[in-house]
Amino acid sequence: MGRMSSHNVTPLAGATYPADTQPTRNSGTALELDWLRGVRVNRSAVERRAATIPTRRTVKKNWQAAWLLKAVTTIDLTTLAGDDTPAKVARLCAKARQPVRADILQALGMAEQPIQVGAVCVYHAMLEPALRALEGSGIPVAAVSAGFPAGLSPLELRIREVEASVAAGAAEIDIVINRSHVLTGNWQALYDEVRAFRAACGDAHLKSIIATGDLSILRNVARASLVCMMAGSDFIKTSTGKEAVNATLPVSLVMVRTIRDYMAQTGHRVGFKAAGGISTAKAAVSYLALMKEELGRPWMDPALFRIGASSLLSDIERQLEHHVTGRYSAFNRHPTA
Repeated sequence: MGRMSSHNVTPLAGATYPADTQPTRNSGTALELDWLRGVRVNRSAVERRAATIPTRRTVKKNWQAAWLLKAVTTIDLTTLAGDDTPAKVARLCAKARQPVRADILQALGMAEQPIQVGAVCVYHAMLEPALRALEGSGIPVAAVSAGFPAGLSPLELRIREVEASVAAGAAEIDIVINRSHVLTGNWQALYDEVRAFRAACGDAHLKSIIATGDLSILRNVARASLVCMMAGSDFIKTSTGKEAVNATLPVSLVMVRTIRDYMAQTGHRVGFKAAGGISTAKAAVSYLALMKEELGRPWMDPALFRIGASSLLSDIERQLEHHVTGRYSAFNRHPTA
């Protein structure tokens, strides 16, 4: 996996998207059904490969601290709860601005680096307080949309929801697909819907959630990922966080290899977002390793990789404090919001 010194951590500050973290745009392609029909996935091979990612190589000491700081910059700090309030969102945004305590950064020699998260992700109703709290920070706000989390409301309403979030100031839109299109093999319907969401996004970046835990088999994961990219998704995302099974390394491996195939065929670079159930620093490092080994160094930056999480940041900060002091602290010393 190689060594990464602390000065390689990419800061996020300045304009809405600093030059080195600007997500790339995927213009999409026509729907190619022959390509979809040729998709095959060997589950046992995928599971064997995925099992090696956390074990075959490790990073320790200063290198581990640098990787954890890198992971912080890729987090979409998220709150998608029924009890969200403007005050709760404001506290989350304060943590997004200063995700690692100043004394820890000072001890790591990173006090001058404006370490910030990749984005803050909220419901449409919480966009206004999030945008107000993040004003001037350069941290984009993402809104979940399109009938989240089920994706089963009327298409016209889902499109209008996307348009409303963009008009309200969301820089990124996380839509969720209608899983029935995948399960019934109605690829044209899936393509048309995602294409409509892409058009509704305008200049906002589109992340398509394929809800891998609902798709039954890995071949469905690969095909759904491919159709979303053909339709113009700038990112493909594993999960809503509401399914029984969310992000796992095997499904993520299938998705990132589909991204690699799509880039080889079209030249378009598409980002990947793992979301749901990623709550430990160790898991975050494993996902960074997956991106580096399968797609290369550019996919370790927030322009092309995000982790959707809430409690993850607390564990990363706790591990960084242990690195500095040699002692583990209680989680309540590192509140997310």
